[in-house]
Amino acid sequence: MPRYTAPDGAELHYTDEGTGPALLALSGLTRNGSDFDYAAPHLAGTRLIRLDYRGRGQSDWTGPETYTIPIEAGDALALLDHLGLAQAAILGTSRGGLIAMLLALTAKARLTGVCLVDIGPELASEGLETIKDYIGRNPAQKTYAQATAMRASLIDGFENVPESRWAEEVRKHYVETPDGLKINYDPALREAVLQAGTQPVPDLWPMFDALAGVPTALIRGANSNLLTHATAAEMQRRRPDMLFADVPDRGHVPFLDEPAAIDVLQRWVAALPASG
Repeated sequence: MPRYTAPDGAELHYTDEGTGPALLALSGLTRNGSDFDYAAPHLAGTRLIRLDYRGRGQSDWTGPETYTIPIEAGDALALLDHLGLAQAAILGTSRGGLIAMLLALTAKARLTGVCLVDIGPELASEGLETIKDYIGRNPAQKTYAQATAMRASLIDGFENVPESRWAEEVRKHYVETPDGLKINYDPALREAVLQAGTQPVPDLWPMFDALAGVPTALIRGANSNLLTHATAAEMQRRRPDMLFADVPDRGHVPFLDEPAAIDVLQRWVAALPASG
């Protein structure tokens, strides 16, 4: 099991597969490297590196005070250092995209490209409230089958998703026990997110603007409740060269194997420097 030591001594899990331009995949808030299972077959010709953030996946649980974007950004740079990589592109889903934009502002020389997945410099309150409602809590459903059926019928913003995909998803994010389904990340992440929500909201547009000159793409769920159409349009206005897909029938976040998503991913990869 490949692991490396973060600056504060935490042991963090990662995977490293393939050859080509280095592509660091950073997942959503409560998720892990399996977020990119659906995209991976379409990223041939890249060195796909996936990080499990602290408190998620197979990485150490280190406490809510450490579950912050600046610390996780530092962990990402430490992984590149561990692998001897001066540079990499970042494929950042939700939380991962926020980390990528922070790195554009603070460590731009390390980036060869950034693809943001359903995230931007403004976060819609509806999506934030949805996250606060579920984070750190075990689901009401007691079995994988119940959770699959619930998602197939009730998940907002997603249409035309086969039940088999929801069955895959619940197995990625929950553990089935005799007492019901349990989340597979540190429940203390809830404390970290709620605490962050009590702080003044910073202006994140300078982080997005720091991506100037870096090959950039944005993949949005057309029904997203976190990244509004208006914010995506402003991102396009500021970066008219940015590759963009609005993925039909998807909310927050697309799976990244939809045709529109694959098209942007592959065109973005083609625009990356040959080495890095």
